Amino acid sequence: MNDAVKILRREVVSRGFGLLERVTFWRRQFDGKPQEIEREFYDTGPGATILLYDPERRCILLVRQFRPAVYLVEGRDSLLETCAGKLEGAEAPERIVMEVLEETGVRIGAPTFLFSAYMSPGVYAEKISFFTARYSAQDRIAAGGGLADEGEDIDVVEPSLDEALDMIARGEIEDAKTILLIHYAVLHKLMES
Repeated sequence: MNDAVKILRREVVSRGFGLLERVTFWRRQFDGKPQEIEREFYDTGPGATILLYDPERRCILLVRQFRPAVYLVEGRDSLLETCAGKLEGAEAPERIVMEVLEETGVRIGAPTFLFSAYMSPGVYAEKISFFTARYSAQDRIAAGGGLADEGEDIDVVEPSLDEALDMIARGEIEDAKTILLIHYAVLHKLMES
């Protein structure tokens, strides 16, 4: 922390799936002038996401699931995404391996860490760790589909990388973490490794 920012008030608005807080800050602006601002922040905890790719079959693995916010904004009943989940106290590499098995039924080895990023820091405290991992058809050892007791209902989709790029262009893939990882795969030529 530094002396350019001070928290004046902090109020918990809601505790549910995450923590919603209203916070009032005093800060010294970059030009030296004082400023008081109030914002609401939502924190569901850190997460991890992974792009699974199969260079032999030249496809990637995505999951389709219901996302309430997307339904409320656009009326869409599902969103295509990379496999992802909350860390829930675990280390990111171990948690993403568990998420992959739960959501897709695929067993992977050690994932490759790429980077961590805040996806929407103006409102959300969530920081996501990004990974990639190779997989093959033989790595599918379970049905996947997510955990029913957590309300998950997940469908697995395996488009080619080119099909995924076309899906982005057509607006069929609109999840930021997924778009980042697909473009990472193209930029770093993952299908050629």
